[in-house]
Amino acid sequence: MFSHRGDKVEGCIFNIMKYSIHDGPGIRTTVFMKGCPLRCLWCHNPESQMSKPQLIRFSDRCIGCGSCAKVCSTGAIIIRESKIIYDMTKCTNCGQCAEVCYAGAMEMAGEYMNVEEVVKEIEKDKPFYEESGGGVTFSGGEPFMQPAFLKELLISCHRKDIHTAVDTSGFVQRDIIIELSKYIDLLLYDLKLMDNEKHKKYAGGSNEIILDNLKELINLGKRIFIRIPIIPGINDDNDNLEAIGRFLSGLRGIEQINVLPYHNIAMEKYKRLNKKYGLADLKAPSDERMKEIAQKLMTYGFKVKIGS
Repeated sequence: MFSHRGDKVEGCIFNIMKYSIHDGPGIRTTVFMKGCPLRCLWCHNPESQMSKPQLIRFSDRCIGCGSCAKVCSTGAIIIRESKIIYDMTKCTNCGQCAEVCYAGAMEMAGEYMNVEEVVKEIEKDKPFYEESGGGVTFSGGEPFMQPAFLKELLISCHRKDIHTAVDTSGFVQRDIIIELSKYIDLLLYDLKLMDNEKHKKYAGGSNEIILDNLKELINLGKRIFIRIPIIPGINDDNDNLEAIGRFLSGLRGIEQINVLPYHNIAMEKYKRLNKKYGLADLKAPSDERMKEIAQKLMTYGFKVKIGS
């Protein structure tokens, strides 16, 4: 999602993380962009899924002043018997309640920024990039959902000699990802499940376009790190891991694989968004299991790293 403010392309950003060491080589600035076409059950950035700014509630901060109810024009927040009642089905994410919430119990996830504003933030860390071999990583959500905005960001960063990486699900329209790949130095490319029906069930979309796009990017000689989130009981079985290994070994162009252990630290985010987290009882894989998975993928000839 993007728009123009005056003659400047702008897009929706929900975080800019400085001094990141988990989103590509070196020290990086990670720009998190709103919007995602998939709905992975384990998504650790649920605030990224909606393409526009979105209300987040921190109930433990609420002091019960009622200021939010006074400005809510849709009836999503009302006061009944001295209690504040929320009906988020009526919320339009207008942000008026967040503006008047003195306690910080209401915040908006996401804001519109233009290319110049974002690049100005990225440039502040340029000395760290030069010393560490780092740069900027565009993440999300799915960055390719804001193609015009992302393209201008990538071009601007290249003009300033800033290394660019994009963290993508690969669930992207073919012509968009191929066109923008011209301006990308490194792709962090997610693979989750090789069985298409399971991919639809657990990630919310077909894996066919993901696999086809990866093949095309490899043919174009793009630099790619594969990232595999390890979700116990969903994609950590040997059949899936071996299917991934066989598929990737047939491409002959993957620089490395990162296996990423599941964690549930995003559970609180779901509560703040009034969403149900479907994997609340799932436990993180053990260190021993992660080592086994890494070893299995190494047998296909890959450099494998546990973690980002």
